[in-house]
Amino acid sequence: MKIIARWLLLAAALLLVAHVYSGVVVTSFVSAMIAALVIGLLNTLVRPLLVLLTFPVTLLTLGLFLFVINALMFWAAASVLAGFNVSGFGAALIGSVIYSLCGMVIDVAVERVFNRADA
Repeated sequence: MKIIARWLLLAAALLLVAHVYSGVVVTSFVSAMIAALVIGLLNTLVRPLLVLLTFPVTLLTLGLFLFVINALMFWAAASVLAGFNVSGFGAALIGSVIYSLCGMVIDVAVERVFNRADA
């Protein structure tokens, strides 16, 4: 249940990103749900490999290159999906930062709600 709640909230966060920032376009909630799923899969499967391969650059930039990797995952999801568009790499960078901030808030909220339900 926690995974479904997190997935729906992340889809809503993607709609919020599209509403707040004009460089990101999401056509519907269903598109946002699919995009949130694809972003999650890319972050789970591809991102660790990219982080490992770019470790020297990440170390040299004191971790700032991780923002580039997040933007690449965001941009890759947009290039694969029809209802989710990002206008360029700069838009992907800004959109991924907003989406990550929303994701952190969602993670804290979901943990609090489901930990309270367990008690």
